[in-house]
Amino acid sequence: MSQTNTAVSQAHPQWLPSSRAARVTLSVIAGSALLALSAHVSVPLFFTPVPFTLQPMAVLFLGLLLDPAVAFATLAAYLLEGAAGLPVFAPVALSSGFALLGPSAGFLWAYPFAVVLVSKLYRSGGAKTFAWASISAAAGAVVYFTGGAAWFAITLHQSIGISLKMTVWPFIAGDALKVVLAAAIVTGLYRIRPRERTDA
Repeated sequence: MSQTNTAVSQAHPQWLPSSRAARVTLSVIAGSALLALSAHVSVPLFFTPVPFTLQPMAVLFLGLLLDPAVAFATLAAYLLEGAAGLPVFAPVALSSGFALLGPSAGFLWAYPFAVVLVSKLYRSGGAKTFAWASISAAAGAVVYFTGGAAWFAITLHQSIGISLKMTVWPFIAGDALKVVLAAAIVTGLYRIRPRERTDA
């Protein structure tokens, strides 16, 4: 009996419901809410239409925390919420028109692919160490930067050099910090969970 309880507790955190469907639904709702909140922590920059937000960190965090299918569903739900008119995108993006077609929309469209890559890569590494979490998150950052720069260059008819200057180079240092913070938080959570199982 104790082995069965241990197996159940290893399958998911104790504070989540035991039903798989309920856990997925809760994760998608909570994750999309986190993305919306992080998008509203936004600082407009005078030299680029792309604002500085905490949203990329939320994307990386969710990729490290959730399995690939749930992570993708969370980002898809978030984009659908925005397309439906809910105020889930950054205020600067909303002020420039329909955010999913605006100059920074490439980041939004790239997020689902970034979050899946982070999730799959992190879970392929065996031990969930801080170093591997950081590498996985950094790979996801490359994906959304690529999407953001490519969209900016195509839609605004700009050269790759100008696009990188507007969408990538000003954010590299800040997003490196976001990578480290997301990796540190998730690594800490995975270190806490074994103690929860032991106490149970």
